[in-house]
Amino acid sequence: MRKHDKARRAFLVGAAVSAGAALAPDAHAESRKHTAAAKAPAVPAETHSHASSGGHGAFFNEEDAATVAAFSERLWPAAPGKPGPSEAGVLNYIDLALAGAYAEQQDFYRRGLTALDAYCRKTYKQPFAALNAAQQDAVIAALEKGEASEFTWPSPVAFFNTLRTHTMEGLFADPIYGGNKDFAGWRQVDFPGAQPLFTAEDMQSRQAFNRLPITGLQAKASRRG
Repeated sequence: MRKHDKARRAFLVGAAVSAGAALAPDAHAESRKHTAAAKAPAVPAETHSHASSGGHGAFFNEEDAATVAAFSERLWPAAPGKPGPSEAGVLNYIDLALAGAYAEQQDFYRRGLTALDAYCRKTYKQPFAALNAAQQDAVIAALEKGEASEFTWPSPVAFFNTLRTHTMEGLFADPIYGGNKDFAGWRQVDFPGAQPLFTAEDMQSRQAFNRLPITGLQAKASRRG
């Protein structure tokens, strides 16, 4: 993995830990100005993962799914023993969210993805998913700095921030919402999940909590039933 990729992962791990990394945050502020985006986390996915279609189909078509998947992979590059967004089901999470609680952001995504495609074709003569890693990183940097052309609404910065937020949600929200498959995100930041009990010793310890198993909301609900 490239030095640049390691630095990005280290930054996002720190952001995930400081944010708690357990629940899906609400959508980016600029998109709310135009769409009144939902603040609740995505509708629980439970058995609604659509793996047969590559983790999409509730909202994304094939082309848009490929773009979002490639974009999220560059935000959180996979590393040996550390799954990336594709393995963690991030695309599945975002797709289900846009078909559910984040439905009012559908137009935001449609317009943003169209502008992203136009910018990539203007700059590199190819869509985002077809670019190499260095070109994709350059496109993402241009978005983050607000320097990508072809965008009106959403702005390139708003589009970048929203995709980054939703990627983080897909990595670190409870698996019941369709991402964080096999607790891939939680394992990378040593988050123990919804443990039924923390002892007084656990609460006082400064060491990472690693008692197995890691559990989520679905397993907790099953035990109550």
